[in-house]
Amino acid sequence: MAGKSGLKVGSFFAGLGGICLGFKNAGFDLVWSNEIDAAACKTYRANFDHVLVEGDICALSPDDKRLKKVDIITGGFPCQAFSIAGYRKGFEDERGRGKLFFEMLRFIKAYKPKVLFFENVRNLQSHNNGETYKAIEKALTNLGYHVCSKVLDTCEYSRVPQHRERFYMVCFKSKRRAKLFDEIGWPKKVPASRRYKYWDIVNETADEIHYFNRYPHYYKPAMETIEATGNDCEAFYQWRRVYCRKNKNGVCPTLTANMGGGGHNVPLVMDKKDLRRLTPEECLKLQGFDPDTFKFPDDVSLGNRYKQIGNAVSVPVVEEIAKGILKVLSPQDKKTTDGQAS
Repeated sequence: MAGKSGLKVGSFFAGLGGICLGFKNAGFDLVWSNEIDAAACKTYRANFDHVLVEGDICALSPDDKRLKKVDIITGGFPCQAFSIAGYRKGFEDERGRGKLFFEMLRFIKAYKPKVLFFENVRNLQSHNNGETYKAIEKALTNLGYHVCSKVLDTCEYSRVPQHRERFYMVCFKSKRRAKLFDEIGWPKKVPASRRYKYWDIVNETADEIHYFNRYPHYYKPAMETIEATGNDCEAFYQWRRVYCRKNKNGVCPTLTANMGGGGHNVPLVMDKKDLRRLTPEECLKLQGFDPDTFKFPDDVSLGNRYKQIGNAVSVPVVEEIAKGILKVLSPQDKKTTDGQAS
């Protein structure tokens, strides 16, 4: 079913589809996506019906007939090389993850989309004393794009109570459009009174597999910390390797790709039964997905579900940015790549 905007989107580093879902919800047409992770591709295919090219972007060509010209290219390019939680090696990352951004430029140069959208960790902006971001911005400027960028925290710019600061970039061919987007396109803060509460996200109990007493060497010190800080049944906690941290104001700490394990960055809650980690369905809610309609295939493991969610974007934030893009495009801009008016 075509989106109401008529604008076509292609997505690199699609993951389980958070950016794509945000743009779809805003009325864009999803034409193709690319993702290398096999398990993420299984989840993506279970929830979207357009072309998904599974494989390494480095092995793809702009001449690939599956990757048609589009109006917008999006990319949540790998963030580990720039992350505060990672090694912060940037372009020098030995696995090449920091350089994958530049692989997208081959397609941008060939397809000349009207708009670009990128999402990454907050630290991208300051990595290597700002030199990394300057290199990215220069590369986009050389292709004729004007860059708008901003750090947004999910818990402030959506109803979702997750502290997730991310660096967003929106790029236009038109300098005037970019200036206008900076003025009226970015999402507005959501009043605290309209944001979801703890009980909108967390169930009263869960399956036995999620309870933290399965990890006794973590459970005891975590419980000691929780008891020392006051047993709060409406608080989010996080196990951080050797200690437990209580998150303030009923906001969940940042969900991470490694939260599926027993001992690092594990989001916890104290429900009516005992201390447990959040379920995948609760984590989906904390990224703005609807677990009643967005499903994991049965053969995607529990650990991989957590990994995919932790690597995902906050859908409502992306959706609001996508709506902001529509605000600043003229009727001429809204003609699709094949020349048909929306």
